[in-house]
Amino acid sequence: MKDSWSNPLGLFDVSGKVALITGASGAFGAVAAKALAGAGCKLVLAAGNADALAEVQTACVGLGAEVAALAIRPSDESACDRLVALAAERFGALDILVVASGMNKVAKIDALTPADFETVMDANVTQSWLLARAATKQMKTQENGGKIVLVSSARGLLGHPAGYTAYCASKSAVDGITKALGCELGEDRITVNAIAPTVFRSPLTAWMFEEDDKARGFRDGFLARVPKGRLGEPEDLIGPLLFLSSRASDFYTGHILYADGGYTAG
Repeated sequence: MKDSWSNPLGLFDVSGKVALITGASGAFGAVAAKALAGAGCKLVLAAGNADALAEVQTACVGLGAEVAALAIRPSDESACDRLVALAAERFGALDILVVASGMNKVAKIDALTPADFETVMDANVTQSWLLARAATKQMKTQENGGKIVLVSSARGLLGHPAGYTAYCASKSAVDGITKALGCELGEDRITVNAIAPTVFRSPLTAWMFEEDDKARGFRDGFLARVPKGRLGEPEDLIGPLLFLSSRASDFYTGHILYADGGYTAG
């Protein structure tokens, strides 16, 4: 505690920690990878798109990080175990897991097929569970345990009128996994929390930030419910990530941290 008073920012220090990030070529995954690289972590990056993954790997190396990358999706138990094993074999530990892989299929319920629903649930829920399971096995062997950070959404709490039944259900399930594992793994020195963004700037949402009638119409309606009065930027996700990945959050587990400008508060 004495060191915390003299150097409170040291609580957020993750330098030298080993982080595994899945979905590392996606919008949130790339932010997480670059943020943790800049903070001094050693990284294992995974994504299905090999070319996009290579770009993120290059960026992280440019930030001074040691990086191992594997073009693989965490689609089954074997793949998840392989990723955790890579972290342990290459860097000797797994301190941080960030599950940023996932997907959405947007369609009203009468147009959404059972196969589409199962695909979204598998990508967002089953894969999060499998990765947490694989990471837990490794983290339980470590003196300092570890940090598991899942990616939820404001849609885990709120519905959406535009055909989001699969996505909302999947993110509600991620919230449930977060809370259940937070309770289950506390004695093992493993914290489990989730970051739940609303709309933030990414290649998929770039149109929402444009200055045309369609974008302005969307923003006018959406921002009426956002107390901060703007859409999210990638930088808005860095602070929550560093908090949940570091000693600063040692007493926090089972939490859903909404990165939403106050959207879910009103």
